[in-house]
Amino acid sequence: MPREARDTEPPRRRSGRTGGSARAADDGGARPARTGGRRVSAAQAMRTAASQLAELLGRVPESVSGLRRTEDGWQAEVEVVEVERIPETSSVLASYRVQLDEDGELVGYERTRRYTRAEVDRRRG
Repeated sequence: MPREARDTEPPRRRSGRTGGSARAADDGGARPARTGGRRVSAAQAMRTAASQLAELLGRVPESVSGLRRTEDGWQAEVEVVEVERIPETSSVLASYRVQLDEDGELVGYERTRRYTRAEVDRRRG
């Protein structure tokens, strides 16, 4: 490997690290998700939910609109373009609820909503 590439690699974390972190305080006391003995961060859970859903659906997710820690891992809301149309405002999108286990692996998903890009959520009163 060239010296320049070695110098730009991020430092590797040790697996099996124990102890608390500053991030542990903001998780509401829920049991932390882990991968090979390491905690799965919110950012990693978002990336994992999107990439694993893309693999199953064959479509690239547009965004992750929600994420929360659960007793069993993470739950994410992922937005996917299901039908591309011109103009883009008439494209059909779908929201998927994705469940990840403690190791960050997808264990379930379901489509919860379909809508056009131009559609705006109205407050229910």
